[in-house]
Amino acid sequence: MKILVIGSGGREHALVWKLAKSPLLAQMWCAPGNAGMAQEHLAESGEPVECVNIGAEDLPKLLAFALEKHPELTVVGPDNPLALGIVDLFQANGLRIWGVNQKAAQFESSKVFSQKFMEKYGIPTAAAGTFDDVAAAKKFCVTLGGRCVVKADGLALGKGVLMCTSQAEAERAVDEIMVSKAFGAAGSRVVIQEFLEGVEVSMHALCDGRVAKIFPTSQDHKRALDGDRGLNTGGMGTYSPTPFLTDAQLAEAAKKILDPFMHGCAAEGIDFRGLLYPGIMLTKAGPKVLEFNARFGDPETQVYLTRLENDLVELLEASVSGTLSQMELVWTPSASVCVVMASGGYPGSYPKGKVITGIEAADALPDTKVFHAGTALKDGQTVTNGGRVLGVTALGKNLKKVQMAAYAAVDKIQFEGAQFRRDIAAKAF
Repeated sequence: MKILVIGSGGREHALVWKLAKSPLLAQMWCAPGNAGMAQEHLAESGEPVECVNIGAEDLPKLLAFALEKHPELTVVGPDNPLALGIVDLFQANGLRIWGVNQKAAQFESSKVFSQKFMEKYGIPTAAAGTFDDVAAAKKFCVTLGGRCVVKADGLALGKGVLMCTSQAEAERAVDEIMVSKAFGAAGSRVVIQEFLEGVEVSMHALCDGRVAKIFPTSQDHKRALDGDRGLNTGGMGTYSPTPFLTDAQLAEAAKKILDPFMHGCAAEGIDFRGLLYPGIMLTKAGPKVLEFNARFGDPETQVYLTRLENDLVELLEASVSGTLSQMELVWTPSASVCVVMASGGYPGSYPKGKVITGIEAADALPDTKVFHAGTALKDGQTVTNGGRVLGVTALGKNLKKVQMAAYAAVDKIQFEGAQFRRDIAAKAF
């Protein structure tokens, strides 16, 4: 079969790498792809993966390409095309596509929608208020003693979340989002949540509209600097599994979160087929949802797909066709660690076009894979082309040794201004 993958980041490279292993595949395109995806080959035929210069949000051109090439399945990686309604558009034109439709994408594209849904269907979450008025927002912060999380309502590349520990910080956060428009139109409304204490983990579940199949746990590292300091980012690294939940506790958390979620979707007429990714805080009062995402996490995808033993094509097909109840997800017991190497200045402004060396040496290490995110090919060289540049990922039986292996691979890669955290997975120890 032929598959089109939409997106250009580390998550999409991991999807391409895993899909390419399937014996079912005869041809694959990526739009727009990156330097790493362009170097992948299909396991069955040895055919190269072809990158197509069409942006992930250019829906008319993507549709025209799909109607010309007739992929049996299109796989959508990023949140923006989903929020723009790419699934609805492709389906209306008779094309099979994996990802949530526009109605289901609201769980990520609107924090206000998501918060109200959780409250209505009894999904455990933080006490919160939603506001489009600056004065009312600041007044609500006072009721939380200034200890709160201020979130832009819309999509903001994972950065529209500001943590506050005082009223002054909370008021600054409200002004930054609603007055200064730091995240553009995404900040016309805000959700303000109580500051939850505990350990944060990522939960993933593959859904087919009726059934949700839970993944093992992983833990993302959102802050830019070691020790969870610095600005929020799209994610500086992750590992899986985490030691914070037993299998029984994970199943219990899934029951409290996924069961009412799927019930609520059915009641609201939302056909959720795709990937549900709730961020979870493990509090003293039990697991609580911080927010919902409606696609694979990045860099969680890199650690999940290195651990997944199933044929990913078969799983996504089952998600689209509503036959997921017949599938059993199989995971290697090994641990996986992904360290993100980012451009100097990220998550603020950063330069592009810096030459990257050492990727081949890192990739040659045992059980190591370098997933490209913000990269491009220029004059035959791989150069930086984004904030998060590479996701250096290692797999093995012992988490501590895997952590060391990931950093040994990182140390082989150089580009001017490279920055990364040195404490990915440290919380597990």
